[in-house]
Amino acid sequence: MDDFELHGAEMQQLLTDLKTVNRLLGGNEVTLSGIEQLLPKHPLTRPITILDVGCGDGEMLRQCARYFRSKNQEIKCLGIDANPHILEEAATRSADFQNIRFQKHDVFSTNASLPPFDIACCTLFLHHFKNDQIRLLLQQFSEQAALGVVVNDLARNRWAFELFKLFGSLFLKSKIAKHDGLVSVARGFKKEELLELSNTIEGHHQITLKWAFRYQWIITKL
Repeated sequence: MDDFELHGAEMQQLLTDLKTVNRLLGGNEVTLSGIEQLLPKHPLTRPITILDVGCGDGEMLRQCARYFRSKNQEIKCLGIDANPHILEEAATRSADFQNIRFQKHDVFSTNASLPPFDIACCTLFLHHFKNDQIRLLLQQFSEQAALGVVVNDLARNRWAFELFKLFGSLFLKSKIAKHDGLVSVARGFKKEELLELSNTIEGHHQITLKWAFRYQWIITKL
């Protein structure tokens, strides 16, 4: 997934496998419940604007759109990613959603700007970066968000690694998904590492271990 030139049938199968991972292992619920916890400070009469950082094929935003539609809450969604091929696929898969749009964006570029948003979501995104980069990104998104940030990322332990091997052999078709999934678990976080990072970022922090081997990290603006 770190290859910005990934495209075609291989990319489509990988994205489908990632959707399977989040559906069967509860990943989407971790992000959605985090968003819910930030909403009490948001006026019901105003649309909620969600920014999905490293959005991939946009599945998380489609889940958000369906979820808030069921609650009669107006929502606007923006997905950003550095891979233009994935963004094309995201737009295709989200064609039925008028409230979702996508934008090519380099999160480390000092020249790129984002429109205002209420909540930034980082789902299976931060483990791709070093701690200094994570601090920079979360501080930036926390400052820009009206309400806060929801991080959904992997817990690193031996059980997670071994169980993902089994899960991949049973449910995943893409060799990249099977390989990168194990690499991602190995790059995941210990809770004390997240706590150490949180001490350097402004805001109120809530870090909770969720199913399956996921950390939900909610940063609420003070």
